[in-house]
Amino acid sequence: MRCSFRIVKITVLSCLMILTSLFFIADSFAETCTTSDCHADISQMVNNHSPVAEGDCSSCHEQVQEQHPLEKGSSFQLVETGSKLCYQCHDKFGRKLTVHSPVAEGGCLDCHNPHGSNAGRYLLPVDHNLTELCTQCHDSELFTNKVVHGPAASGACTQCHNPHEANQPKLLNKKPQELCTGCHVEFAEGMANSPVVHAAVKESSCTACHNPHSAPAAKLLQKDIESLCMDCHGDVGRMAQKAKVKHAALYRPEKCSACHAAHFSQYPALLSMPEQDVCLSCHGQDDYSKSKPLNNIAKEIEGKALLHGPLQDGNCSACHNPHGSDHTRLLKGAYPKGFYQPYTKGSYDFCLECHDKNLLRFAETTIYTDFRNGKQNLHFLHVSDKYKGRSCRACHEPHAADLKKLMSEKGTKFGDWRIPTRFIKTETGGSCSPGCHQTYEYDRDTPVDYQK
Repeated sequence: MRCSFRIVKITVLSCLMILTSLFFIADSFAETCTTSDCHADISQMVNNHSPVAEGDCSSCHEQVQEQHPLEKGSSFQLVETGSKLCYQCHDKFGRKLTVHSPVAEGGCLDCHNPHGSNAGRYLLPVDHNLTELCTQCHDSELFTNKVVHGPAASGACTQCHNPHEANQPKLLNKKPQELCTGCHVEFAEGMANSPVVHAAVKESSCTACHNPHSAPAAKLLQKDIESLCMDCHGDVGRMAQKAKVKHAALYRPEKCSACHAAHFSQYPALLSMPEQDVCLSCHGQDDYSKSKPLNNIAKEIEGKALLHGPLQDGNCSACHNPHGSDHTRLLKGAYPKGFYQPYTKGSYDFCLECHDKNLLRFAETTIYTDFRNGKQNLHFLHVSDKYKGRSCRACHEPHAADLKKLMSEKGTKFGDWRIPTRFIKTETGGSCSPGCHQTYEYDRDTPVDYQK
């Protein structure tokens, strides 16, 4: 009995000594590991992993062989494998809709150094520019186009993407539009306060038009602005391409954006200004530099008492097609180019879309026009001559005038001569003394007899 007790006593004492020695071994791991010739560099990193900084190597490593180091193999092993080791201290990832593949595969060390870093935070091998790290897996050509997005150029990948997991596709930190307007706040404010918002902005994401990393065109557009717009507005593109008369604005460097805002506007059709102001931004200046200079319409209408109805409403597109036309001056219909244009069926249909269609049809009338001598239709008289029927421009201004019915005071150009109309209006008629004939009077109630 005495021997048995002694054996048990020795056994317990031995165990205590072994445990005590292991405790001191574990407690001295850090000091031994980081001051020896083997692992001295670990503690000298700029940013140390917390266990390294605290000298707690045994939180990740356990000794499995008494001798260390071994000639072959290792006398230490990790207490857990893969991400299980990291999740002993760090929150577990993998609960959100999109998980970064290294995280899903437990490859924390694909991005992080387990002991520390001499570069950036978070045990990363790089400083603030993450491009070098991310492009080890992701295609570097994403960043090589002519125009590079600021965050992509500076390597601020995590400004848009979560490196571990997210509830959005592509590991985005927020919904795509919310993410973009988080920086581009002026667009968020503009869309919230504008009556007209581009359908592409409302119904799609910003990446429908823009590349978030780099792009071949300005403003990070996926392609040149004309081609991009025509992807959706193909009917406009086809019409403009086939048009006999091209609108020069479409061929300026700004292309569509010369007239339209891309995201939102206070005006219909996403115009950048009221329609008339948009048109007069070009057609409101003297231009002598081109073979076919633009008419200065702003000067033409300035101070005039009367404006043509569409122009009074600021609606240039009522008569002109802003993208292209088969007719002179981008008109939406045929309009005589010259001074003479005898009336034939269809020859004046463009003007007669608004004006009475019977205005020019009958030699005599009492209802279709006030420009008559008794029943004699003087509109018909002026246009019916099959050789020298006068066009509307012979008497009327197309945009503005000081005289009623837009009668031209200075008159139209006839070669080198500008023929004055000298038109005087009375309650029941009037008179004119133009350069093309003697003075004639007319009266609807008491017709003047020129047959005497």
